Amino acid sequence: MPRVDLVTQLRSNGQCLRPIEVKLTALPDNSTCLLNEEYYGCEIVIRPHTIVYLACSIVANFKYNQKQLEKLIGNSFDNIQDWSDGAEVWTHITPMIAAIDRVVLSILEKQAPLVMQPIWKTNGKSPKLAEDCLDIFVWSNFAFTQLFVDVARGELSAGATRITRQVRTIIWLFKMMFDFSKDGQINHHKIIDQLSYNTKNDKAFAVSGRITHRFMTCPELTKPRIQKKDIQKIILGGGQNLLSPERRFDAIIFNSPELFN
Repeated sequence: MPRVDLVTQLRSNGQCLRPIEVKLTALPDNSTCLLNEEYYGCEIVIRPHTIVYLACSIVANFKYNQKQLEKLIGNSFDNIQDWSDGAEVWTHITPMIAAIDRVVLSILEKQAPLVMQPIWKTNGKSPKLAEDCLDIFVWSNFAFTQLFVDVARGELSAGATRITRQVRTIIWLFKMMFDFSKDGQINHHKIIDQLSYNTKNDKAFAVSGRITHRFMTCPELTKPRIQKKDIQKIILGGGQNLLSPERRFDAIIFNSPELFN
C-alpha cells in the first residue's frame, strides 16, 4: 500500500484501524477571496494515493461477497479491450458513474472517514489570520466520492469530449472496483501508471473553493471554532520557531510572534 498521512490505532493493543489522508487548506482560496465571507471556500488537491485508499475502503465491504459487487457493477464493461485507450473507455464513463452510485448506495450506512481537512482562515487574500481562524472537516469515503463524481457529471452535461482529471479519477476508482469484483485483488500501481490518458499522475485532481463550498457550507466554515488567541495553547515550548517558513501556513505563524506574547 502507498504511504498515508495518518493511521488511527486502538489504544488497548495498537491495532491499526483506519488510514486518514490529511489536507491542510487555506480559507479563502484564490477563486473565492473576492466573494462575501459566507461564500469563501478551500481549494483541495488530491493525490493518486487517496484514490487507492478510497477504492480499498469500498471493496473491503465486499471482501467475502465479490459476486454481489460484480452484480452491482454489471457486465457492460467486459467488452472493453484496451483500458488505456481513452476513446474506447470514453463511451463507458456515464455507465461507470451509475455503477459507482449503485455500489455506494448499497453500503451507504457503512461510510467511514477518509480525508481529514483542517482549515485556516485569513482576512480575505491577506496573510493575516482571521480572529476565528482554525477548524477541521472530515470527509467520509462516500462523500468524498461525490466531490469528484459531481464535477465530472457537470463536465459531461456541459458537453465535455476529453478525459479530464476528475473523469480519469472515476476511471481509476471504477477499474479498481471492477478488478476486485473479478479477481479479488487490485493492482493499483498498474492502473494509475497505465491509465494516464496523456495527463500527469502527480495528482488525481484538484477542485477550487467554489466547488468545495457547497459540500462544506456550515456555520463553522464562516466562523471557525478555534480563535487566533488559542494558537499559543496549541503550539507549545517555542515550537513556532521550528516551523518551515517556505510553507504558507507555517510562515504566517512564524512571522506572527505577537500570537505568543
